[in-house]
Amino acid sequence: MINSHSIRDHFDRMADQYDRHAALEREAGVRLLERTGFRRFEPSRIFDLGCGTGEGSAGLKQTFRKAEVISLDISRAMLLQLRRKSRLRRALKPVCGDMGALPFATRSADLVFSNLACFWSPDPVDLFAEVRRILRPDGMFLFTTLGPAALVQLHDAFALIGEGMRAPFFPDLLEVGDALASVGFRETVMDTEKITLHYPSLDALAEELEATGTAMLVEGWDCWESVKDQLELAFGPLLVQGKYPLTFEIIYGTAFGPPEGQPQQTPDGDLLTISVDSLLKSRPIGYD
Repeated sequence: MINSHSIRDHFDRMADQYDRHAALEREAGVRLLERTGFRRFEPSRIFDLGCGTGEGSAGLKQTFRKAEVISLDISRAMLLQLRRKSRLRRALKPVCGDMGALPFATRSADLVFSNLACFWSPDPVDLFAEVRRILRPDGMFLFTTLGPAALVQLHDAFALIGEGMRAPFFPDLLEVGDALASVGFRETVMDTEKITLHYPSLDALAEELEATGTAMLVEGWDCWESVKDQLELAFGPLLVQGKYPLTFEIIYGTAFGPPEGQPQQTPDGDLLTISVDSLLKSRPIGYD
């Protein structure tokens, strides 16, 4: 996996051109936002993890006008772009931080939203455990991530040219669901869809992968231009009306935080967290 410093540096460089290339991210975010209708209660505090330039955060604030929307990203330059989507009466609150070690208090979120960012974490179990930690009981977790059929055309092309380039393999829907269940999320609902984008040239495809950061996930991508002619030949049979197709499998997940008192599995054994309010309510009546 790529270290967090490399991820931050890349998105710092690409922040000013990201929105021009993020059509897929915008569409997935819109579809994910529609699923907030399944929530149990009206959220007062929402976290958008891996918010990028804030497209999802702005949509959340428009949907939940009274809620506090806190937008976290590892790139300061991306968060500067977010300011353009923040309004005086619908202000977004940017926080620069790592999704793997969230700088938020336990049980401080009513709703956690993350669009096409979870796959940057080296261990989904650790990431989901952090999300569960900050989520209040019955709070809602909504996310999208990439599935194993993503970038299938690159897999096929790289297999043909055999030049040490390799597209990533992402966990499937069942693996993601198991990771959620292992840290205590409940009532998980997951589904998947495939979206195929078509590019006028291999250069246009490469430019978009680099602007959105996806190219960082491809082993050996730095040398793609040196094998461009071979890639052109490998893509030849895949062309659709002269355009270069690239498929993205999007996994959508909805899950709820467990009720009060349910233990969480950790490497050191089960951890039980109970709020002070619950303890006070459980005191016997008639004792001082």
